[in-house]
Amino acid sequence: MAIAQDQTTTDVIDELRAWLEDNWDTDITVAQWWERLGLSGWAASGLPENAYGKGLSRNDVVRVQSEISRFGALGPPAGLGLLLAAPTIATHGSQEQIDRYVKDIVTGQQAWCQLFSEPGAGSDLAGLTTRAERDGDEFVINGQKVWTSGGQYADLGMLLARTNPEAPKHQGITWFAIDMHQPGVEVRPLRELTGRAMFNEVFFSDARVSVDAIVGDLNNGWAAANTTLAHERAGLGSGGGGGGYGAALPGTVAGFLEKRVGDFAPKGGQEQRAGGGGQALRGASAKLLIDLAKGNGTITDPSLRQGLMRLYTLGELGRYNGLRLKAIKESGGDIPGMANLSKLAMSEMMRLTRDLGLRIVGPAGMLHAYDTESRAKLDEATGNPFLGMVTEMALFAQAPPIYGGTDQVQRNIIGERVLGLPKEPNDDRTRPFSELPKNA
Repeated sequence: MAIAQDQTTTDVIDELRAWLEDNWDTDITVAQWWERLGLSGWAASGLPENAYGKGLSRNDVVRVQSEISRFGALGPPAGLGLLLAAPTIATHGSQEQIDRYVKDIVTGQQAWCQLFSEPGAGSDLAGLTTRAERDGDEFVINGQKVWTSGGQYADLGMLLARTNPEAPKHQGITWFAIDMHQPGVEVRPLRELTGRAMFNEVFFSDARVSVDAIVGDLNNGWAAANTTLAHERAGLGSGGGGGGYGAALPGTVAGFLEKRVGDFAPKGGQEQRAGGGGQALRGASAKLLIDLAKGNGTITDPSLRQGLMRLYTLGELGRYNGLRLKAIKESGGDIPGMANLSKLAMSEMMRLTRDLGLRIVGPAGMLHAYDTESRAKLDEATGNPFLGMVTEMALFAQAPPIYGGTDQVQRNIIGERVLGLPKEPNDDRTRPFSELPKNA
């Protein structure tokens, strides 16, 4: 079985290399390259073939992405479209919707954002109050979303809105694909502790979305939302692929599509990353901290060494858990709750990275720059170009335990859905949402 699987993986990579040899051209535009990559199935190789993919396993998807980078070609148009919207639409959408939306995702023509959380509905997402009211062949949207990653670059959004307030709260929600470039949609950036603005709040004032933009069934958006969240947690967890951006951003807003693709190709084996939340999004890096500790002599501290080893071990556990999950799924099984466990592990790794990093740099950890000019000045003043990475990861570490479902939510899911522990007593599954007490 293992030999056959290894052979299959080898065949996939050989096929990819041959395709890259025939199709990679540094002088075409980013849009032209992504069209070739997307329509060939290599941009989203984990999606089924009817959704512009190749149906590969998750680990083979990672190998495909690594091989594209190793070859020296620009990778797929990453972001929330490829990470969340495409697999949700492939699972719950019609073939017409797959052709309408997923094609533009895998070819980089459209960028997406996620419009789930609200000021009063974060951990309790099903308590959302953004309204969608039917008006002929359209719905009229009013409400507010918050913590919207990449909203400033998005062409379309994954919108959860309440379409039936008289149904129990999980049953009156619908998943829409909404146009972000229309009157009635306002995106406002939220400045973070790091100085960046990866997140936004979005206001809807009589915005409109067509009936045929419902993904899944009317009032059954919770099923589609769970698919979206499962992919989000798998991507954010330790050992996951992550939802970072590539060297060029997809969509009509960022302005990369008509640029020469060769200008964005990876150089010298560099990882293709840009935009978003900067260095903090690159995850907990044990190697970076170990190298820093060796450089300034703090590596001799026994308790620090123990912490660094723990960080490295957590990373390896995440990687091996990914391999376990792959092997079990290939034999037709599953590991319930693995995405939630991985998300919890990533939160712990980020907190540990914060604490260890600040211990290693000492008092210099109180210095942080909030814009490009200041970062250059700080690097020059301290002589340590890695200080900004440490302080940014330290400031950003407060976010992962919250976004994508708080640590408390992950533990509740594991307890109730995996271990079978009883839920807290409530009647929110049977009582109409309009009669439930609302969050402040």
